Amino acid sequence: MRFCLVVLLSILLSSIATSLRAADPVCVISSETVPGAQQPQVAVDSTGHIFVAFGANEDIYVCKSVDRGKTYASPIKVGHVIKLALGMRRGPRIVANEKSVVVTAIGHESGNLLAWRSEDGGDTWSGPVDVSDQPKVAREGLHGMAMGPDGLIFCTWLDLRNDRTQIYGARSQDGGKTWSKNRRIYASPSGTVCECCHPSVAISDDGTIYVMWRNALDGNRDMYLAKSEDSGQTFGLADKLGVGSWKLNACPMDGGDLAVAEDGSTLTVWRRNQQIFATDVGGRMRERLLGSGEQPSVAANVNGHYLVWVNRRGGDLLLSTPNSNTPVRLAEPAADPMIAASRSINGPVVLVWESGKKPDASIMASVVSD
Repeated sequence: MRFCLVVLLSILLSSIATSLRAADPVCVISSETVPGAQQPQVAVDSTGHIFVAFGANEDIYVCKSVDRGKTYASPIKVGHVIKLALGMRRGPRIVANEKSVVVTAIGHESGNLLAWRSEDGGDTWSGPVDVSDQPKVAREGLHGMAMGPDGLIFCTWLDLRNDRTQIYGARSQDGGKTWSKNRRIYASPSGTVCECCHPSVAISDDGTIYVMWRNALDGNRDMYLAKSEDSGQTFGLADKLGVGSWKLNACPMDGGDLAVAEDGSTLTVWRRNQQIFATDVGGRMRERLLGSGEQPSVAANVNGHYLVWVNRRGGDLLLSTPNSNTPVRLAEPAADPMIAASRSINGPVVLVWESGKKPDASIMASVVSD
C-alpha cells in the first residue's frame, strides 16, 4: 500500500503540472497485495463495469469495478498456468459483455492457448478450455482477443505448428464455452512473420474482424492487416499499413493495437523505429505521426478514438483524445499501457498500466472519458 501512495502522490503532482484531463489514477493492485502483478489488460461491459486482468507468477487474476473506476474489488483468481507467459506484451487477455467475461492466457510449457469464462460478472470462473487445437503451437505466448456486438469472440496468436511463425485464429460464438477449428490468417512469403510482436484484433458493429500483426518481409518489420467478413471463417489478402518501412534485423517486441469506432472507422496505432504512427483502414489517412515512443494502444467509443503510449518503457504515459491531437502527459513512471472502451454509450474509457519497477510494480487505472 505504501508504494501505491507514493505513486499516487507522484501522479497527482504531475497532473497539476500538466492540466490532466482524466480522473485521478486509482491503484488497482499494489505489489504488497499481489507480488509480481504485471501485464494488465482491461475490458468494459455495456453496463459500465470494468474488469482488469493481470498475471502474477503462474496465476491469473481479475479485479472488478462497479462504480465506474472509483474503486476496485479484491482480486479474484481465475486460474493457474505452469510457466504462464508474461512480460513484453505477453499475459492474459480479457473481454466482457453483460452475459459473460472471458479471459485467455498461454503457458510456455504446454504451448496451449486457454480460455476461462464467467457468467456472474467475474465472481466465479469455469475452465480452462483449449482455444488452440494442437499442442505447443502457441508457445511464443503472444496473442490478442476481441468481442463483437453479438458476443462473437475472436482470438489470434503467433502460431508455430509449421515450424515457422504464422498468424492463426479461432472464434467462439457461445461466450467462450467452445472454440472453432483453428484457421491460418497469414503466412509470410519470407517464411515467418515477426517472431515476438503480439498480434491484435478488433471487431466492428457489422461483424467485420480485423487482425493486425508485424511482418518480417524483405528485411522490413512493418505492420500488416487482414479482415474477415464471414465471422472469421476466411480472411482476405493482407495489406501493409503506413507509407514508410522499418529495416530491422531484430524483433522490437511491440505489436501496436487497433480499434473500431461507432461510425465504422478503424484506426491502427503502431511503432516504427522510435516513433508512433496511426493510420486508418479505409485509406483516408495514409499515416499520422503521434510522437516519439513505444507500446501504443487504442480504444474507441461514440466520440472517436483514444490513443495512449509511453515515450519509453518506464517513462511518461501519454494520451491523445478525439478532441485533441496534442498528447497529454498522464503519469510517470509507466509501462505496458492498455486502453479499452465499452461498445455501449453507458461505458467509460479506461486506461491501465504498470507503475514502478518489477518486481515491485503496481497496477494503476484511470478513467479518461466517462
